[in-house]
Amino acid sequence: MLKKRIIPCLDIMDGKVVKGVNFENLTIVGDPVEIAKRYEQQCADEVVFLDITATHENRATIYDLVERAARELSIALTIGGGVRTLEDFRKILACGADKVSINSSAVATPELIQEASREFGSQCVVVAIDSKDFEVYVHGGRKPTGLNVVDWAKKCEILGAGEILLTSMNCDGTQNGYDIAQTKAVCDSVNIPVIASGGCGKIADIIEVFEKTDCDATLVASLFHYGKATVNDVKLQMERNNIPCRILKE
Repeated sequence: MLKKRIIPCLDIMDGKVVKGVNFENLTIVGDPVEIAKRYEQQCADEVVFLDITATHENRATIYDLVERAARELSIALTIGGGVRTLEDFRKILACGADKVSINSSAVATPELIQEASREFGSQCVVVAIDSKDFEVYVHGGRKPTGLNVVDWAKKCEILGAGEILLTSMNCDGTQNGYDIAQTKAVCDSVNIPVIASGGCGKIADIIEVFEKTDCDATLVASLFHYGKATVNDVKLQMERNNIPCRILKE
């Protein structure tokens, strides 16, 4: 059985990690690379950097930060935010990222998924989906699209996405648990890995989403950022619940 992954998520604004509730009321947490290094030491499987205002502000991704992170981290690094073209993919991967996440641009130009998959391989292409009440939103959760989340996830797979990063806007930042119904619906509709995101407040939330859905990974922010648990704490509990994972060696 494939090991389940724990992926800390670092939402970045103005070069700093921030955290909010329902995509609003953002507060500064700290330096992205230093925080990511701490999570790597705790046995995180990957880390995601999301430049949450790049698309809304119509600006480029922060390439210097990507280069610095790639130099100092050995775990897989996914970068998202402000990615609009194949050239953006090329620049981010050249900076040392392992995967590129697209959201608004995937909805606006679905052929970008296909083009990037053909050019760089599907393993590099992560489609992030922000959904509220099963409707897909773009531009940092500011704009509804009318797309059904399950239908959109299926189309992304057909176009060549290697992974779906599914965030429930209803649950994001609330720390009340993942959106089990939405996560299960998407997992059951595609054959590519799905990362559950939004709502983790305690280790039990991670155990629950792994036990009740077929998600391949969980994205975690508040639980780690606010020091309520470490990545290794989560994995020890996963091991006790017979959920396969990579753990720290003694």
